[in-house]
Amino acid sequence: MNKLRVTGQPPKRLTFAQADRAISALAAHFIESGLPANSVIAIQLPNTVEFMLTVLAAHRAGLIVALLPMLWRQAELTVALNRTGARAIVTTSKIDGVSHADLAMNAAAEAFSIRHVCGFGDDLPEGMASLDHAIANPSETTRAYIQDGRKAAVISFDVTADGFRAVPRTHLSLIAGGLAVFLESDVIQGATIMSAFAPSSFAGLTSSLLVWLLSGGTLSLHHPFDGDLFEQQINDDGCDTLVAPASLALRLTEVDMPSRLPTLRNVIGLWRAPEQILASPSWTTPHAALTDIYLFGEAGLFGARRAADGTPAPILPGPHGAPRDIRGSSIAGETLITPRGTLGLRGPMVAVAAYAPPAPTSDSLMTPPPRDYVDTDYAARLDRATGTVCITAPPSGTMAVGGYRFLSQDLQEWAKRLGQGALLTALPDRLSGYRLAGRAHDNARAREALAELGLNPLMVEAFRERSGP
Repeated sequence: MNKLRVTGQPPKRLTFAQADRAISALAAHFIESGLPANSVIAIQLPNTVEFMLTVLAAHRAGLIVALLPMLWRQAELTVALNRTGARAIVTTSKIDGVSHADLAMNAAAEAFSIRHVCGFGDDLPEGMASLDHAIANPSETTRAYIQDGRKAAVISFDVTADGFRAVPRTHLSLIAGGLAVFLESDVIQGATIMSAFAPSSFAGLTSSLLVWLLSGGTLSLHHPFDGDLFEQQINDDGCDTLVAPASLALRLTEVDMPSRLPTLRNVIGLWRAPEQILASPSWTTPHAALTDIYLFGEAGLFGARRAADGTPAPILPGPHGAPRDIRGSSIAGETLITPRGTLGLRGPMVAVAAYAPPAPTSDSLMTPPPRDYVDTDYAARLDRATGTVCITAPPSGTMAVGGYRFLSQDLQEWAKRLGQGALLTALPDRLSGYRLAGRAHDNARAREALAELGLNPLMVEAFRERSGP
């Protein structure tokens, strides 16, 4: 509903038949553009219907989707495109006043593998193909392609203490993540789902696109965030299920949720900082159930539906089903405490190879022990009295501002580029994990310098002018 503000285009509502025709038209465009099967197509789009159509069209054409976060600018885009060998990039003309079409064109110029740049919206730069035109003038081109759930479907991106990582996942792993959320939260068939969580990550995609496909219902999208329009959209569409950041979901209990959002019966809260769940307030809205989704970067996730008293459900080590409170349910994954005192994840959705430690040097006499789990680097322990898992601290060496993760040492490196006296630091924040604050002799020049480096707005706006006491 806030699409007009975000992209300058009016909101769009499609039936399943209309969506299928648009997906076929986009898939035909990708095939006719010369993109071979199993090549990578990068997507940087807002939380609008175009995102979902493009992902489904890419899969129909046999392509692998690389999910590019909205905050990324030229520096990070270039690294991701080169790392994955992407052959194409899809974006839209403007998002919140920023010309993402120009960002994509500049990044594509530095990525030698890119052969095709396309976008939605008006005023696209020369050389960028219009996907709106492709949908309006559909082609019947198809190609023989055998869908194989064991082949890569998506690539997301993570930052660990060892640096930047591309994390590929198969179709089966993607479905496993969607089922873990869908079954634990008990989404009904034919549900009307509102997603207000950016889909440019494994968790964002599974909790919106996959949950919608599994339910066979209706998916409404809200690009974060406009509070008044968000509430209006839920009521106008009669949404019974909400997917949103957990901090936002908990705030709904403070605004008389039963009277203001009477149709909601199911809330799925995604926690980017899972160490905060045990200390979070109780869920006090009996007419709607809350499911906590624990997110560990791009390593994996698991869900736990809150108890009847509104407190977080206990997490036990070992295999857990979906739903976890029903004996004999399908195993969704496994949690364990590693020898380092951190939380490990194992299961069908976990991309172990992407997080494997580096191979030993050729002159090493020691063989690293086999590891069939991913170490999330979140500090964890077992409670002596109950035996439950307690997640106590986020990974050291990395920081997260909302969904954007970066190395702690990068803060100082960026500040050094601004000259003597510049300071850039991260302050703990209850809602987003951290928030950034910067100080320089000339904040305006500091913002310009960071923007020229291709850094994202979180870094640039840390040097915004502040007023008041």
